[in-house]
Amino acid sequence: MPRRQRRLPRGWYPEDPDSLRSLVQGWLGRDLSAAAGRGSSIAAVAPHAGWAFSGRLAALAAASLGPAQTIAVFGGHLPPRARPLAASESGFDTPLGPLEADRELLGVLELSLGLGRDEESDNTVEVLLPLVAALFPGARVLWLRAPNDESSIGLGQALFAASVSVGRRVACLGSTDLTHYGPNYGFSPKGLGPVAESWVRERNDARFLEAILGLDGPEALRRAESERSACSPGAAVASLAFALSAGATRAALLEYATSLDARRDESFVGYAAIAFQK
Repeated sequence: MPRRQRRLPRGWYPEDPDSLRSLVQGWLGRDLSAAAGRGSSIAAVAPHAGWAFSGRLAALAAASLGPAQTIAVFGGHLPPRARPLAASESGFDTPLGPLEADRELLGVLELSLGLGRDEESDNTVEVLLPLVAALFPGARVLWLRAPNDESSIGLGQALFAASVSVGRRVACLGSTDLTHYGPNYGFSPKGLGPVAESWVRERNDARFLEAILGLDGPEALRRAESERSACSPGAAVASLAFALSAGATRAALLEYATSLDARRDESFVGYAAIAFQK
């Protein structure tokens, strides 16, 4: 089975290994050897825009994870009632070298769920893989994509059960962005300018985050659908469901930002880094 090669265009994340390591170390404020697998989180939520916009928050989320033999990345961009997807390749190329897929764990997971094969090019998983390579050298990977409905809860729960079955220490990243606002996204209920920006930060994104931080996956899905407050909320909810199955009792907002912090524009996106902990 071949490895999956990079499919995102240049610019999503650094091509050069030294530049990539240096960038992540700068974001975390410490050497990668001191950051790798040193967190305490069972699972986390990370944004999935290009690194120039949300890479730092994604790095904070990934660095919050504790030691793990396998990192499962829950991606999204699947509508409600879609089939959960998994990549079937033997591994995944990154600028820091290949990541090996956890084929054994995937096989056990597939026995309990009807997973489809993910053959698409999708940023929600790929953009996080270089962070996994930087912070978890030697770890294996699962590439999964969760629909935006309550089947994402079952996916997270089934992954935890599969990890116990094979005796694997697993940590999860749920790949989810927040409100996509402005003319580029056809969503401008508060017009444009400072009022709209405040509404996204203080109301729309805040309500989705409130549900996730309250460990309420079904409510997070409901708010994301009715309020257009998240892109790929199923990924965040799958990560939350895994964490709850593993004994998580609380969630922490590590940082919140929007793309406006990187570039001013009429259209913008919200981002959050969240950690689930015991």
